[in-house]
Amino acid sequence: MVTRLTGGLLRAALVVLMIATPSMLLPSGGSGTPEIVALVALAAGLFTAVEYTSLSPSLVEFRDAQPFNRIRFVTTAAAVFLLSLMIRDTGEASTITALVVALAAPLGHALDIPYSPVRLLMLTLPDGTPAALADQVRGGAALSYVISLSSLVLFALLLRFRGWPMRTGNFNVWINLPTFDPTSGSDVIWRLRRDGQFNLVLGFLLPFVIPALLTIGGPMFGPLNLSNPHTLIWTITAWAFLPASLLMRGVALQRVADMIGAQRERATAREAGLLPA
Repeated sequence: MVTRLTGGLLRAALVVLMIATPSMLLPSGGSGTPEIVALVALAAGLFTAVEYTSLSPSLVEFRDAQPFNRIRFVTTAAAVFLLSLMIRDTGEASTITALVVALAAPLGHALDIPYSPVRLLMLTLPDGTPAALADQVRGGAALSYVISLSSLVLFALLLRFRGWPMRTGNFNVWINLPTFDPTSGSDVIWRLRRDGQFNLVLGFLLPFVIPALLTIGGPMFGPLNLSNPHTLIWTITAWAFLPASLLMRGVALQRVADMIGAQRERATAREAGLLPA
């Protein structure tokens, strides 16, 4: 109980720190509304603390299948931190901010090629966008996209060399998939694979679909105000990491379906006398 409580409070503090990072790093003139940032950070921290200190979570998936959520959090926090440093360079330049800009700028031009997700995002910028803002969007999008891809690579290595999730202990479907009811509907393996395939397809398409939705919704709701540092940071972060998170979830669900299928085959073999009881 003490370990769970300590871990939940530590995770909550890290979530609060991640959400507050742009406000702490950006100059006060571009920090947005501190009260709103504090409210969102506290709400997210409270939710994280409740999910990780309770006996069973209500929404957070793969809570006890480390380090699935840790990979997603660390890479997302790294993107938020680097984007904040990149934007800080325009107001309070320093050596570390200059290094981030020096990394993001060539990366943005390298990935800004026809039909790439970065190019499609750039096409959503309204006419007359200042060149400095366009460079920030291009560099930030490329940087976030590469970091999101690194989360997929890390998870693939975890599957390949550590046999995730079985080497981390017994896998409890009820704890790690709280929104999935294995007792309702059709065959559980078929449902897991269907959900996994849906997440994989959606995660692959989202980097291309989101810019199209922004373009279609622009005339009705108006273009996003990416000149606001907070809007720029969180829009690019969501654009890059939501698809990566869906891809990871899709692969994880496929892995769980394979585990259940293998367990069924072993049980069938034992009943047939092919394996010792």
